[in-house]
Amino acid sequence: MIRLPSMSFLNTVKSNSIRNLATVGSAVLTGQNHKIVVIGAGSAGLNASHQLLRSGKFKPNDIAIVDPSNWHHYQPGWTLVGAGLKTKEELRRPTQSLIASDLKYYDSSVESFSPKDNHITLKNGDKISYEQLIVCPGIGINYGSIKGLPESLDNPDAMVSSIYGYETCEKVFQNMKKFDKGKAIFTQPSGIVKCAGAPQKIMWLALDHWKTIGTYKARDPQSPIGISFATALPTMFGAPKYSKRLEKLREERGVEGLFQHDLSAIEGNTATFIRLDTKEKVQKHFDFLHVVPKMGPHAFVENSELANEAGLVDVDESTTRHKKYPNIWSIGDASSLPTSKTAAAITAETPVMVHNLLQAMEGKDPTAIYDGYTSCPIPTEYGKLMLAEFKYGGEPKETFSMLGIDQGTPRRAFYYLKKDFFPWVYYKSMVKGTWGGAKGWISRPPT
Repeated sequence: MIRLPSMSFLNTVKSNSIRNLATVGSAVLTGQNHKIVVIGAGSAGLNASHQLLRSGKFKPNDIAIVDPSNWHHYQPGWTLVGAGLKTKEELRRPTQSLIASDLKYYDSSVESFSPKDNHITLKNGDKISYEQLIVCPGIGINYGSIKGLPESLDNPDAMVSSIYGYETCEKVFQNMKKFDKGKAIFTQPSGIVKCAGAPQKIMWLALDHWKTIGTYKARDPQSPIGISFATALPTMFGAPKYSKRLEKLREERGVEGLFQHDLSAIEGNTATFIRLDTKEKVQKHFDFLHVVPKMGPHAFVENSELANEAGLVDVDESTTRHKKYPNIWSIGDASSLPTSKTAAAITAETPVMVHNLLQAMEGKDPTAIYDGYTSCPIPTEYGKLMLAEFKYGGEPKETFSMLGIDQGTPRRAFYYLKKDFFPWVYYKSMVKGTWGGAKGWISRPPT
């Protein structure tokens, strides 16, 4: 017996057919045609979208944001959570609550780019066309790139933790409080990393915590706790001035430096590293392990025509404009801009990109130049912080140098910038497009 389809099924097919025809036939019919489409509602996407909106050159829904995340996190604050200074809940907001009503919001993932046809395709098959495209979805964290890491993080009894995730950052302080003797190892991976200073930020705070309670005694063979910093880098930090200061601090505080050590596996209380200089495997026992997972571009970016060999959006390092497609731009972690990937970098990148994009829409060549400015506030203990600021080439570009202040020296005032001011100004101003980082508040929209 042949069973005929029900009327409800036929109506569904009819409805879907009409919808698909409308999507394929004309983006205008579905209201999916915008002057600017922004991929990502993270630090870069929100900052850029709102700066563009504040320029006064766009009507409601001219600018669209595409992002599937329900929550927006102030990720630099996860170091503070790991150190017991903040709760993770106070550092997040619902994504939609941060998006101005005049911006069109697509709560969806991107399936693919069609740069020759000026449209993107969403996971649900919808197509969104654009005149200008900004690609800033950030980068992803690959916990599975280190064998045994996901299982160790999920195990509440394992002394393995990481500040690099919302679900894992509070375990760091829990483990810090439980740990009273043995070997502590803090890792930094090879490849691109969100805020390359963060892997050692949490180490310095943990060291100070254990020092305060008497379980860590610097350069004392009888110290209950020993500390190692295992980094894939050949030095403590990328910018030479600050690397030299941090190396001196490491030596003074008795921290073992395991340079060019890239963590590859965890089994029980054994960490396996690959020596990047000799390619040999090295195994280290640990009783406390803080891990920074490997990171990389999202697949929909990496596998697209927009990416370079590293899978990042291939843009000019001065103008932020795509090297092949002149109506595509990128800033933030997903971009190929050769600078440290921080929220501070975004405050300097965004005005350059916004200015150049607006010029491009008027048929003019970009004139604004990004010099690679970025910043990495490194707490060296509870109550003191080294405020590293530099540009391309690791050359210092310090905000307070005009006052005769050497920012390579940890200071109490800098610590409270990191702990209190930056989280406040981030949600109060930066995501709204009114904070210019080292330049202070943006008093008028970029033009």
